Amino acid sequence: MEYIANKNIIAKRIAGFFKTGEVINLGIGLPTLVEQYLPQDVTVALQSENGLLGIGPAPAKGSENRDLTDAGGSLVTTWTGACFLDSAASFGIIRGGHVDYSVLGVLEVDQEGNLANYKVPGKMVPGMGGAMDLTVGARVVIAATLHFQPAGASRMKRRCSLPLTAVQEVNLVVTDLGVFEVLGGRFHLTECFAPYTPEWIQERTDADIVVKNDCRIVSNDAQPRKETP
Repeated sequence: MEYIANKNIIAKRIAGFFKTGEVINLGIGLPTLVEQYLPQDVTVALQSENGLLGIGPAPAKGSENRDLTDAGGSLVTTWTGACFLDSAASFGIIRGGHVDYSVLGVLEVDQEGNLANYKVPGKMVPGMGGAMDLTVGARVVIAATLHFQPAGASRMKRRCSLPLTAVQEVNLVVTDLGVFEVLGGRFHLTECFAPYTPEWIQERTDADIVVKNDCRIVSNDAQPRKETP
């Protein structure tokens, strides 16, 4: 079976976890796609650690406001009722336990719930930033990642080899192959995205994966919502 990378199915599945009224922080990169798949009947508050609560979708070409960016510097819009906060208040929301879900990108994630997502040896980076707060302050931490690295190795590991952002804080991992719960030092496959099979995933993942008895096979029909604030 040929593997074809698919970020959209990751974003769509993660969006399906959220309920109206929840506060969500979407990390830099792949997690920002989640906003496009939020269901029409679900209203959440997207929070950015640079001080914005109520983020909307990316602006249409020609309507950009250069003063409106997320924590990664990407241009955004705001929904009616959005508010702007200073850094202390923004991190007060995070550290105070008011974020329901934190969705973070991944370099590596392991079966102990450890996350490495900020530093590749030999490359200059400013630091892990707000991710260290978001992993310990959020009620649920979701690691969002393509299952395989460009060279073909799985990003899901028995043990991370890169510098850690957080220790034993990841609750769920969503890749373009399936959904995994982190429990008892192992990954538990709860959903498998067609056409892949649990056995195919186990054979190609450098980690211990338990296939739950009620593991569902889910079709891939990810279509982003088209809407503006």
